[in-house]
Amino acid sequence: MDHGPGPYAEFEAFVAGAAGRLLRVAILLTAESDPSPSGAGPSGAADAPAARGLLGGALARTYANWRSLRGDDPYDYTRQELCAAFARTGRRHHGGSGVLARLSPLERLVLVLRLYEGVAEEVTAAQLGLPPERVRALCARAVSRLRKGPGVAAAGAA
Repeated sequence: MDHGPGPYAEFEAFVAGAAGRLLRVAILLTAESDPSPSGAGPSGAADAPAARGLLGGALARTYANWRSLRGDDPYDYTRQELCAAFARTGRRHHGGSGVLARLSPLERLVLVLRLYEGVAEEVTAAQLGLPPERVRALCARAVSRLRKGPGVAAAGAA
């Protein structure tokens, strides 16, 4: 769909440039596929209906607010929407088949924001409504659990 020059053409350009990375974030959050680079291609994303649903909702909210985002980073806004949707529905995404499936939804959310997306600890804490110390502890615990190997269960984490 071509809207010509204007804000919605800008939105389409944004989606064309950012959708792949945002889908990767969604896939990591839902743990629907292996987070290795080989799983990042179209075939790895094709079997990720929950991730695609989360991203679709986040992009829809971004589109609805596109005109009011002037001056703001649309990638950050969309990522925040994506993470907020995941946080609201995280229990539905507990499990999965990827390496990150061993982590609780909150651990996954913190790990993806901090390590994959490079969001500062203080910013992550503010977005999640947690103290920075809690974000630091969740990230450290998640990394430790991943290093211990596949035998570690996610019970009791959050």
